[in-house]
Amino acid sequence: METRDDICCYHEDEGFSCSEPAGDSGLCYWHDPRITKNRPDDAKRLEAYAQSGGMMRGLALKRANLAGIDLVKHHSKTGYDMSFCELYRADLNGSHLFNLNLENASLMKADLREANIHCANLLNCNLLGAKWRGARIENIKLGQRIKQENLAIQARQVGERDIAKDYFEQAEEIYRDLRKAAEKEGLFTFAGHCLRQELVMRRQQMPKFSCARVLSKATDLFCGYGEAPLRVIVFSALFILICAILYLFTGLKFDGTVHVFSAQHDLATNVSLFFNCIYYSVVTFTTLGYGDFTPIGLSRAIAAMEAFTGSFTIALFVVVFVKKMTR
Repeated sequence: METRDDICCYHEDEGFSCSEPAGDSGLCYWHDPRITKNRPDDAKRLEAYAQSGGMMRGLALKRANLAGIDLVKHHSKTGYDMSFCELYRADLNGSHLFNLNLENASLMKADLREANIHCANLLNCNLLGAKWRGARIENIKLGQRIKQENLAIQARQVGERDIAKDYFEQAEEIYRDLRKAAEKEGLFTFAGHCLRQELVMRRQQMPKFSCARVLSKATDLFCGYGEAPLRVIVFSALFILICAILYLFTGLKFDGTVHVFSAQHDLATNVSLFFNCIYYSVVTFTTLGYGDFTPIGLSRAIAAMEAFTGSFTIALFVVVFVKKMTR
């Protein structure tokens, strides 16, 4: 009968423990980081270990040769839990990792070419330098931010700007690699998300009040770096409304009469004037120019600015919309 000293000492604060026989290090074969799992039969042995109900969390698989391994938990809605596993430079070429939970794990520089990691949970997983060529990455879960992005934000909060910049650079590289892999797999919606995040990470590396950063931020807010055409529509609607309010107080001429807001007018008159201002603002923004209303005084400057902004915005919307639809 095995004593407690013969059992693997791997333990997590959350209560997860390994009950496999321990080696000289006090850890079992799969949790011992000093053992490189590169034997010819290690992939098959790990498959058998997983199927037998072995503790899969926290496995030390650095540089492991696991090409073609099948770690799919068949006939189950949930995959194997491989949280906190170390898979640095592991060979997972052509492996089957469908629905695998790799939360807080490390896939740094892992070879995932031709692997199936559809629906895998990669929350807070280190993906720096991973090879994605040919990998099936549909519906992978990355969360709102990847690990390097969270680390960068934490470093910036404590004033470590150089460290934060380095992490933002790593995050940019990860998003770029994922974008390229998604484009090759035809996952254009996911590729668009990665492109936007890639550009956001690049912006975070720029000096805080530089022109390049301000312009990048404005582009993100305006159209999501070309990935959010709905933002252009929202901007247009808000801009038209703001200009209409300005016209209401600066005045418009119609049929030889100046129409402008006045507290002495009754509510119905001012409301009617406001809707006329909205009409004129739409006509000006879209550069239709019917000529029934004409600007006066300061309204001329507002109309000129709105016409210029409108022509630019409409052209940009067409480009963004076509880009999205042609995917």
